[in-house]
Amino acid sequence: MLTLLGVQTTEEESRDRELDRLLLQVGQGDREAFARLYALTRGAVYALALSLLRDAHEAQDVAQDVFVKVWESAPAYRPQGSPMAWLLTVARNLARSRLRQSGRQIELDEEAWNAIPAAAPEVSPEDRQLLQGALARLGAEEREIVLLHAVTGLKHREIAVLLELPLSTVLSKYHRGLKKLRAQMKGESDR
Repeated sequence: MLTLLGVQTTEEESRDRELDRLLLQVGQGDREAFARLYALTRGAVYALALSLLRDAHEAQDVAQDVFVKVWESAPAYRPQGSPMAWLLTVARNLARSRLRQSGRQIELDEEAWNAIPAAAPEVSPEDRQLLQGALARLGAEEREIVLLHAVTGLKHREIAVLLELPLSTVLSKYHRGLKKLRAQMKGESDR
């Protein structure tokens, strides 16, 4: 919950160091490091692709393309900034390219949101269902910003760059989304 509230934990800093290390190893052709990197980041990559494409199958395809691109680009990777932001920038660029090519967008259905593999294993199925229901009631940008922050641990300024939105917009939509989530989780009206 600290991440959701905008506080970077030691765990997140440790994750960033591990992702940097893994990316450097992948750049040297280490397949085990690539498998570990994939396991740690696939949920966030898929969630971003899904939020942009609004189609589960397209998002899966883009997520696979992201990891192919990461394998090919890893030799040029240099640790600077957030490694997760680097991965998600690749995902965003590939998803937007696919949108331009197809010229279409599909509404995201409940099944697709439920497919986001972003839920932590310590979250019970009942809590996960409650959270997914609450997230479904948020506006599209609010949901995207909350998920990017909570799932990936990206800082608000990184989300602003990634989504090409002003930082003030990201912050206000994030806080509005959290307020709505809290109200819904308490059973209050979201108005």
